Amino acid sequence: MNLWLWILIACVVAYLTKLAGYLVPAKVMENPQMTRVAGTLTIGLLASLTAVNTFSTGQVLVVDARLAALVAAGVALWLRAPFLVVVLAGAAAAAVARLLGAA
Repeated sequence: MNLWLWILIACVVAYLTKLAGYLVPAKVMENPQMTRVAGTLTIGLLASLTAVNTFSTGQVLVVDARLAALVAAGVALWLRAPFLVVVLAGAAAAAVARLLGAA
């Protein structure tokens, strides 16, 4: 099959999945346990995505300048810096780490 056909199929499936969300009764969504589970899943998925993007290249685990960027951004977040400052701190840390020889 053509690549564009697969992309179109993926778009249709994503749209239908979103549309199916409207069919869930409001009573289910107002349940406090559902709210807690949804919040926990969101945090877990974001943390795992961050870890995979920080420590992997293809199928290999690596430690490089991305770790320095993550640590710097984490410290900036801990200090309650504005988002732009967090991004700039991470970028600066990655640049310095690469300048010092981190891959």
